[in-house]
Formats: sequence, structure tokens, C-alpha cells
Amino acid sequence: MSELFTIGYEGATPSALADALVEAGVEVLVDVRAVANSRRPGFSKRALAAGLDERGVGYLHLRALGTPADGRAAARAGRHAEMRTIFEEHLRTEGAQDELRDLKELVRTGRRLCLLCFEREPEHCHRQMIAERVDAALDDVTIAHLHPLPAGFVPD
Repeated sequence: MSELFTIGYEGATPSALADALVEAGVEVLVDVRAVANSRRPGFSKRALAAGLDERGVGYLHLRALGTPADGRAAARAGRHAEMRTIFEEHLRTEGAQDELRDLKELVRTGRRLCLLCFEREPEHCHRQMIAERVDAALDDVTIAHLHPLPAGFVPD
């Protein structure tokens, strides 16, 4: 059985994100953002990949599995149903189909993968839709959502 993880970095620090990945035994973080840049330090493509490499976690960017600009705008505005409709249409494009096929092949290898995007809650994010597609196409895949500790969290 393969396990496919998802994670959102909203409210987290790069260190908390890496901690959650390492704790889950993730081998490769699969970035499914259309634009792998962030105003938040440590979450742009190069910085994120370098920080993960230091922790023994690989990084792969599948840009064509990112949400188009109009879908991102809908998500930011809280119009999640609209974002899902836009992303469903986007998933029919050749580029998205090619990268979805590549992702399925990676999952088949048994490597522990985790899909990354911004939104903390998977039900508000397209990464859930991607994970569902992989699950529907492959036998014996379990989807698990990781939640890094929020920035500033102090345990009791």
C-alpha cells in the first residue's frame, strides 16, 4: 500500500513544514503550485528545495498541476467551489495530464511523496483534487494530510 501525503504551508514556518515531512517519513515534496514563489521567506522554490535537501527530503516542482491565476483568485476570495470548477477544467489540459501521469508513476514506485500548496485545509485546495485523482487511478493508495505547527506555536 502506498501513502500519498498532502501539506499546506499557510501559517507555518519552513522549519515546521520540514519537521512535519521528516516525521512522516516523506522522501520527496512535490510542489503543485503554478508559481513556486512566495512572499513568505523560505517558501520560494530555491529556498524551499535547499532547506528540504538539508533535511534529506527531495523536491520536485510539477508546475502544470498548479491552479491557474483565475482559480487562485477564486480561492483567495473564499470561492472554493469556483476554484474547484476552474481546476477541474485545467486538469483536462495536456500539460496537467502529462504531469498527473508522471505523479502516478512516482506513487507507483512506493516512494513516500507529499503534495504541497499554500492552503492549510486540504478541502480548500486543489492538492486534494490531485490526490483524489491519484487515489482513483491506483490501487492501494491512502491519502493522509499533514499539518505543520503554526508559526509562533508554543507547546504547553
